[in-house]
Amino acid sequence: MDHSIPSSPLLVQIRVVLNPTRLSALSSPGAMKLLIVEDNAGVRRVIRNLVANVAGEICECADGAEVLELYNLERPDFVLMDIQMEGMDGIAATRQIKATDPTARVIIVTDYNQPDLREAAGQAGACGYVLKENLLELAHLLEEFSERGGSL
Repeated sequence: MDHSIPSSPLLVQIRVVLNPTRLSALSSPGAMKLLIVEDNAGVRRVIRNLVANVAGEICECADGAEVLELYNLERPDFVLMDIQMEGMDGIAATRQIKATDPTARVIIVTDYNQPDLREAAGQAGACGYVLKENLLELAHLLEEFSERGGSL
């Protein structure tokens, strides 16, 4: 199943370091580094606000085509990946990340609740699938990860 979408010349890459007082704690078990991959700036902002309490650093990009380079540069604890994006869709991007780093943890964050997409995400190597209508579920999942000191 080809989920690719034509590429766009507009790519956005944003790095947000949250809670400056926590900068010294970035290596502590509760301070995760997250990479949000979402083409909608408003949705990125909502996700960023929801996960801010468990993240020491959040990196962002708006295109699946640029995520592999950013992943390799930043090595986040989790990638929060949309499915439908310009350039490269989230399923293909997840597959590429997992091919270069089998230990990568990608959680799909999407509007689409179709069983075939869930299956494709799992086959690509995603470790989670959260609907945007249930973003609190994402926050709880990451909080649980943080509380366990890094294990799902």
